[in-house]
Amino acid sequence: MTALPRFDTDFTRAQFPAFAEPSLQGQAFFENAGGSYTCAQVIARLTRFYHQRKVQPYSAYEASRLGGEEMDEARSRLAAMMGIDGDELSFGPSTTANTYVLSQAFRQSLNSGDAVVVTNQDHEANSGAWRRLAEAGIEIREWQIDPETGHLDPARLADLLADGRVKLVAFPHCSNVVGEINDVASIAAMVRAAGAVSCVDGVSYAPHGLPDIPALGADIYLFSAYKTYGPHQGIMVIRRAVAEALPNQAHHFNGDVLYKRFTPAGPDHAQIAACAGMADYFEALHDHHFPAQTSRSPREKNAAVHALMREQERALSEPLLAWLSARNDLRLLGPRNAEGRAPTFALDLGRAAAPVAADLARSGIMAGGGNFYAQRPLQAMGVDPAPGVLRLSFTHYTSEAEIAQLISALERHL
Repeated sequence: MTALPRFDTDFTRAQFPAFAEPSLQGQAFFENAGGSYTCAQVIARLTRFYHQRKVQPYSAYEASRLGGEEMDEARSRLAAMMGIDGDELSFGPSTTANTYVLSQAFRQSLNSGDAVVVTNQDHEANSGAWRRLAEAGIEIREWQIDPETGHLDPARLADLLADGRVKLVAFPHCSNVVGEINDVASIAAMVRAAGAVSCVDGVSYAPHGLPDIPALGADIYLFSAYKTYGPHQGIMVIRRAVAEALPNQAHHFNGDVLYKRFTPAGPDHAQIAACAGMADYFEALHDHHFPAQTSRSPREKNAAVHALMREQERALSEPLLAWLSARNDLRLLGPRNAEGRAPTFALDLGRAAAPVAADLARSGIMAGGGNFYAQRPLQAMGVDPAPGVLRLSFTHYTSEAEIAQLISALERHL
């Protein structure tokens, strides 16, 4: 593999107004798993849309025409980065809402006696809606994690698929508390070989690199724009064959438009248009770090930025993992190596986590304590969701100085 360039933290942070905001100075942001900072490119597009395009889009007059073009640009550019056709990507109000709509489509298409596999590693958004299909006579099978490590063993999935009755497998690319990165490509291949559809919750992974959908082989992939440096929208990829086989959930006259089939109500026009700013940001990050390769395709640029971001996050994770591994007064959920996990670290402290997060706030650390809608994996790993866990999460724009600030604050408060 070609060596990656040195990551330019100063350039990267300059793309985010929050780092220059006076009210945030001295505070280090470690709750990125709940929502990232928004890049300047998204903010600029959102502001422009509300100032100049806030009309019904797709009409002939100029403001309307331009508004529609900006919405289409967001869809086509993000799709190109992920290696899919533009109409295979749709926007919705949130990933939770998108998943619920999808579950209703599957409810109509499945038969009593069919089975759906869910995991107990998931955030509730990619679990609860599917589990409710039991009300329609669908059998729900749970792919269970290892109670010590939180790992999802593919061998256990193979057993669940063996009788050929499974029609859908819903699983996370990465859990929002376990942090382990699941091998989506191999799991999706298993699911396809069993004649089922794979539905991947990418909410906790996409901030660390937008997916290459053909490489992963996922049939459905969902993530949240507000966790990938954009506005509060849910982004949903449904491969064409799957989308066309499912019943339309939108107005009857929108059923023939692939990206509208699973959007019962029109999402916020301005926020859709602003999502093009996410593509602007990733392209800026690429062109700054790879100036001799600016002619790459959007998909190639996405792959390079993905690798760049992950390498930086691994380097930032190492000192924190070393510090955590030396402690005997806490339990880190998930892998203890930076290679196998996203930089989302859930700590079981054996006591209520929220007061500790409040203590850390006094040292300029923005972090969260609770269960983060992940009651099922916490319970499976023997952690009481009521006191919950302290969660520390960061992305590529976090600085080495902020990691040092975090460790120093943990030293004082733990």
